[in-house]
Amino acid sequence: MEAALRVENLSKHFHRRVRKPGLLGALGSLFSSASETVRAVEGVSFTIRRGEKVGLIGENGAGKSTTLKMLTGILVPTGGTLEVLGHVPWKERRRLALNIGVVFGQRPQLLWDIPVRETFRLLRTMYRIPDEVYQYTYTEAVRRLNLEPLLPVPVRQLSLGQRMRCDLAASLLHAPAVAFLDEPTLGLDLSVKEQVREFILSLKERYGTTLLVTTHDLKDITETCDRLLLLDKGRLLFDGSLDAFERRFASERRIIAELRKPLTAAMAARITREVKARGGKVLSSSGHTLVVEYRKKGAAPALTQILLRRLPVADLNLEKPDIETIVTRLYRKASGGEHRP
Repeated sequence: MEAALRVENLSKHFHRRVRKPGLLGALGSLFSSASETVRAVEGVSFTIRRGEKVGLIGENGAGKSTTLKMLTGILVPTGGTLEVLGHVPWKERRRLALNIGVVFGQRPQLLWDIPVRETFRLLRTMYRIPDEVYQYTYTEAVRRLNLEPLLPVPVRQLSLGQRMRCDLAASLLHAPAVAFLDEPTLGLDLSVKEQVREFILSLKERYGTTLLVTTHDLKDITETCDRLLLLDKGRLLFDGSLDAFERRFASERRIIAELRKPLTAAMAARITREVKARGGKVLSSSGHTLVVEYRKKGAAPALTQILLRRLPVADLNLEKPDIETIVTRLYRKASGGEHRP
């Protein structure tokens, strides 16, 4: 399948003045040329095929927005190469703009003083959107994002959440070949977030739009994307499917047993020994609940059999960490100076 985005060894460095603390330091910086280099993105490479749905995640300062701005032509890379739909973004911004859609968090592209409906009509003319495409995208946006009450309202009178919904619709009215969505559900209620995700996926299904989504709400990733790119300190730590991400960074599983009567101390000690012999570990055994964790592949049947045979089990559940738990753990390790994966 043809590549929609091709990134090779991409880097972006910024230079900023070094200022010493205090008033004297501030005055001295006016006459000093001392500076330091900030490596926002360093040696990132990946390829995204047409029609893929990819999530780009990382902590604040990981390089997500900088990467997105280079892909859309807003920033010029310090090093490396990239192509979007066969174009070099910062050299061919006008040509590329007709085929991409961009949402940047709290930076709407809507015209501030005119009603939302008029902005949509203006964009229809600017992008030369065919009638068939516009009728579908406009109707879907109004229906799925509940925009009907907002259409006659000037943009400046909208709340953040209302502007976000309208801006998303405006960015996707022309059914772009590639959609870059930076925090597309920022400031939205839970129910509206679901509507936004449904709208994005409806365009993907109808027009084959390639999606690159950056967000701190990881449900945006799990609900709309099949592939994950993880950035840390400007470097790419992981590139693969969501399943592969879970297998690599979350090998542990838990068995949670709800008991008909509380465990005795003697029984808890016995279960702890038997579980350990089968490759598991009792995390807690208080009251009517017993939690067992294991990492060994294939250990679940043996551990489950022990619990069912030895204990008065009323209910049994097998759990694995969700993606939010895994990513939070990785961030904590990175910020604590522990070894990164």
